[in-house]
Amino acid sequence: MRVAAVDCGTNSIRLLIADVADGRLTDVHREMRIVRLGQGVDATGQFAPDALARTRAALADYAELMRRHDVAAVRMVATSAARDVSNREAFFAMTSEVLDSVVSGAVAEVITGAEEAGLSFHGAIGELDSAAAPFVVVDLGGGSTEVVLGSDAVVAGYSADIGCVRLTERCLHSDPPTDEEIAAARTVVRDALADALRLVPVEQARTWVGVAGTMTTLAALAHKMTTYESEAIHLSRVGFGELLAVCADLLAMTRQQRAVLGPMHEGRVDVIGGGAIIVQELAAALGDRAGINELVVSEHDILDGIALSIV
Repeated sequence: MRVAAVDCGTNSIRLLIADVADGRLTDVHREMRIVRLGQGVDATGQFAPDALARTRAALADYAELMRRHDVAAVRMVATSAARDVSNREAFFAMTSEVLDSVVSGAVAEVITGAEEAGLSFHGAIGELDSAAAPFVVVDLGGGSTEVVLGSDAVVAGYSADIGCVRLTERCLHSDPPTDEEIAAARTVVRDALADALRLVPVEQARTWVGVAGTMTTLAALAHKMTTYESEAIHLSRVGFGELLAVCADLLAMTRQQRAVLGPMHEGRVDVIGGGAIIVQELAAALGDRAGINELVVSEHDILDGIALSIV
């Protein structure tokens, strides 16, 4: 069965077209675009017209790809940004109009933090060695961060209301951010992660798996890649020494300096510092509580989980 999965987050909208057989995926097409749907949502509580227009343009291109590849079913999920806004009906109407041309009646759905955590977990662990379980999977997005523990199935998960876009807009206004802004951001992150670390028994974890663009970009920089190489990044490992050094370097850089880094997508330049702070705080917590000293990054994540959920 050929399916299409769309993950619409705070920062990016992503597409996976895949063939599903015996519970496994074979990629046909995978694509990501930065549309910043959550632009200003933390402050205004609404989707900005420009953000909706950018998202519509990307989704229309995705719909054309779905028709071209003759998909039989589509599922589009919207995550953190769409949970928080007062004008989300405009977003739903737009997705219905665009996706109906692919599959009659298709429309985006807003999923809960718990659903998001579960989909991320199942998408991430498919190719991991079960001997390395239990896994703590962290999906660091633009508006939220999911922390999920499990082996074959989810034991516990929590969606913390903080991500790289939300943290940047709230705290990191200077270029580069000041020491005071970074300190304030750390306080926000620790407060946001407190419930996750209380409700998810990360002490049981043996392996930390990071998914989504912040994590994979940090890995590419730690591996000193000159361009973003997806296949080389997938399931690669980064020790905390290299990981934390990259995070510190990014926080000290200007936006212009970050923009010229080979693996850096232009849409992450202004928010990667916020993501780096969240990663630093997670590394400290997981090192202290579980004795973990490295990060495994996966290119497979909630998008794969969405595709698998269709069948």
